[in-house]
Amino acid sequence: MNVYDAERMTDLLAPIGYEAVEAPDDADLVILNTCHIREKAAEKVYSDLGRLRQLKAARPEDGASMVLAVAGCVAQAEGEEILRRAPYVDMVFGPQAYHRLPEMVARVHREQGAVLDTEFPASSKFDYLPKPEAQGRFSAFLTVQEGCDKFCTFCVVPYTRGAETSRPVADVKADASNLAAGGVREITLLGQNVNAYHGRAGRFGTQTLGKLIAGLADIEGLDRIRYTTSYPAEIDSDLINAHRDIPQLMPYLHLPVQSGSDRILHAMNRRHGAGDYKRLVERLRRARPDLALSSDFIVGFPGESDADFQATLDLVDEVGFVGAYSFKYSPRPGTPAAALLGQVPEDVKTERLHVLQAKLNAGQSAFNKGTIGTKMSVLLEGPGRHPGQMIGRSPYMQAVHVQASEEYLGKIVELEIEAAHPNSLSGRLLEGTPDHQGLNATMEATA
Repeated sequence: MNVYDAERMTDLLAPIGYEAVEAPDDADLVILNTCHIREKAAEKVYSDLGRLRQLKAARPEDGASMVLAVAGCVAQAEGEEILRRAPYVDMVFGPQAYHRLPEMVARVHREQGAVLDTEFPASSKFDYLPKPEAQGRFSAFLTVQEGCDKFCTFCVVPYTRGAETSRPVADVKADASNLAAGGVREITLLGQNVNAYHGRAGRFGTQTLGKLIAGLADIEGLDRIRYTTSYPAEIDSDLINAHRDIPQLMPYLHLPVQSGSDRILHAMNRRHGAGDYKRLVERLRRARPDLALSSDFIVGFPGESDADFQATLDLVDEVGFVGAYSFKYSPRPGTPAAALLGQVPEDVKTERLHVLQAKLNAGQSAFNKGTIGTKMSVLLEGPGRHPGQMIGRSPYMQAVHVQASEEYLGKIVELEIEAAHPNSLSGRLLEGTPDHQGLNATMEATA
């Protein structure tokens, strides 16, 4: 979602004369778009600001100036603290305020002092954003839902992104149609709890995410649909049926579980147990047998015992994941878990994370190796690292390299997978397989 927000900031700044640059050295405006999920990410903001301070101080020697801004969730949570610790920052604004970015830039240039905007507006920021453009991309993000009402005890999102809101169905379809008309072939629908989506649909009331996906599948040129991030307890029959019935919906689902221990899941205020999660996975795989899953895990949550951690390892073995984000628990100020007794020692968290990641990496490696010798449809999105090479994404989100000319850029092609590497696959282009509509995502063994 931060990538999407950064793209929209770029769109907002273009009409007032700004364009993106590759490095901050000669930039007139630098925006740090931040995440507050983990302590390390938040502290990195101040480290980056210290480095940028030197660039900003050097600019007057060139007869120019640099506007320095902090955006996103750290800005929302620590706005005044940022200005106290880094008084050279010109703008601090939260994720619900960036549609006012041109106005904030103008205020800074009028020398009215630092701008702090961390209010949650009564109206949706999306009402003020320009339509997203393809800009030469073949895959794009599209936010459909924001905020969270779940209040997991470890998480700051409800405090930095606000309550759950869903964009109207017509607005989402208009944005998706605009992107598809510009050449985008794959869209990833975004939300903090994307499957909590309930967008207004005129006289039809509201639509669920599953119904929304069914409508988006009718858009000409839109051949692939994904969504992230999901909350297990919010996956309903509409969404499960979408995985069964809509070929454009890719057979890959990121479904965070966080822990395999019911005791820890209860302490986290997750609204599912390990059994609930496994039963949901069974329903999804009955609907789409080739579905691949990734997940999120937190190790060392306060009070986590060896038995609780073993329950997580057992769940990984039973479910099987093709990828995962896994982290040591990081206390976030103001969250209930930060005040819990039984904080796990750092060395124990480190060891548990090492064990978990070894198991997850083994699962990912086995899945990748299992694709060798299969046929797979791949959307080629750009040149690879080597001459004559193109890179794209499989239906299962794997990076795939292939020797192919640029005429295949933006096309969905059939490949035979020849090798699996730690973080990617490589394959060969099958002759006589022109661009198709990307509807057959199931792997088939080659003869």
